[in-house]
Amino acid sequence: MNISNLLKSSEPLFFLAPLAGYTDLPFRSVVKKFGCDMTFSEMINVNAIAFNNEKTKKMMIKSPIESPYFIQIAANNTENAIKAVEIINENNEIDGIDINLGCPVKKAIRSGFGGVLLKDENKEKLKEIISAIVKTSKKPVSAKIRLGFDKSVATERAKLLEDLGIQFLTVHGRTVKQMYKGKSNYDEIKKVVEAVNIPVIANGDITDFKKATFVLEYTGAKGVSIGRGAIGKPWIFLEMKQSGEITPKQKKEVLLEHFNQMIKWYGDYGVILFRKHLHQYSKGIANASEFRSKINEETNPEIVKELIEEYF
Repeated sequence: MNISNLLKSSEPLFFLAPLAGYTDLPFRSVVKKFGCDMTFSEMINVNAIAFNNEKTKKMMIKSPIESPYFIQIAANNTENAIKAVEIINENNEIDGIDINLGCPVKKAIRSGFGGVLLKDENKEKLKEIISAIVKTSKKPVSAKIRLGFDKSVATERAKLLEDLGIQFLTVHGRTVKQMYKGKSNYDEIKKVVEAVNIPVIANGDITDFKKATFVLEYTGAKGVSIGRGAIGKPWIFLEMKQSGEITPKQKKEVLLEHFNQMIKWYGDYGVILFRKHLHQYSKGIANASEFRSKINEETNPEIVKELIEEYF
């Protein structure tokens, strides 16, 4: 399904938010198979795309079942942003571009991309970069913002982005300075929904179907974007689609699919990479510490699969 048809859907939308180190191709393919409406790459710096970095090229590859699929970019340089978009234009696998205007990590702030562009003194730079990306792109462009840098400017920035040609907007209900502290401010997201004519996707603290339903009804958003709430719980999208908790059998099915995709994508090294996910998945199961001890020492995919079957 293309993005314009998806956004016209009468049903609420459930997106996977980009999360560095977690939302790689195997993870995205799993949530897509089990109910996620749309996926995004991990955040990629336009400078790395512009200079044809090999690792970056691999990060941009999508699973065959990911559609629509957007590349999320971070830009602090108009020239390289244009070069990166021109490269993305030539890639028929990519359905669109999402611009990160919310990353709160110190490295991003120091480098001048992500959430720092929401500062009042960076407003002209923000306009210049977004305008260049939208004008250069042959694909739809969206953006993800936080409420502001240290105060909420979300409504004003949302209107600005709409005027510049952004087709839909994801809003995380915290400022950049908050990082992940405090609670997501749904009142501010609601104000954005009411202020613009483009679809708004709500993001922040959405961890289950009940919370998603509340956020959708309270804010009036077109959909929700789930990031940290999906880590260790990729079946959350299946819960969204069936409007309630899943069975242990369904949970194991999702988990094994994720493991199989990791091995397919990373080879046997996927066993080691999958440990961080298994540590999350095993929270709350019987004999969790025993299970973690065993998988921490194991490198054979078949044995790890047997351990998953046994403990889950």
